[in-house]
Amino acid sequence: MKPVAWRVGLGFDVHPFTDDPARRLVLAGIELEGRGLAGHSDADVIAHAVADALLGAAGLGDLGGHFPDDDPTWRDADSMDLLARVAAEVAPGWRVGNVDCAVVLEAPRLAPHRDAMQRRLAAIVDAGVSVKAKRAEGLGPLGRGEGIACWAVAILESR
Repeated sequence: MKPVAWRVGLGFDVHPFTDDPARRLVLAGIELEGRGLAGHSDADVIAHAVADALLGAAGLGDLGGHFPDDDPTWRDADSMDLLARVAAEVAPGWRVGNVDCAVVLEAPRLAPHRDAMQRRLAAIVDAGVSVKAKRAEGLGPLGRGEGIACWAVAILESR
């Protein structure tokens, strides 16, 4: 009998809001009302954190190593496309067990979009994904509403 091999990865991402009125706010591939986030790609903190969690669990480095922010190829990239590339890289050796995300933000409210976000992420990683919103209760830059952060944990099972 083959022993079950599990790996756990932790991903994190944070981006400040931008004053650029043309910048869209995209979280887990869903466009929301509100100021966009500053970043080289579309700055989707949820997709970035999930990708980093998968890469970490698989021992494949981090998102910046795969898609450097000084490479113009990834300028304004769709982060869900980047996540799909990561999932494809992880898939030959690993099956995703599940992914859990904690998003820290003061606004906008994620509850009306949570199901759509979870479905979009789950379709890409081929596993259950939970997205939870938390407030920083006025503490620090996140509590002052200066940006959004996300932590993600992924469990991988060897194939």
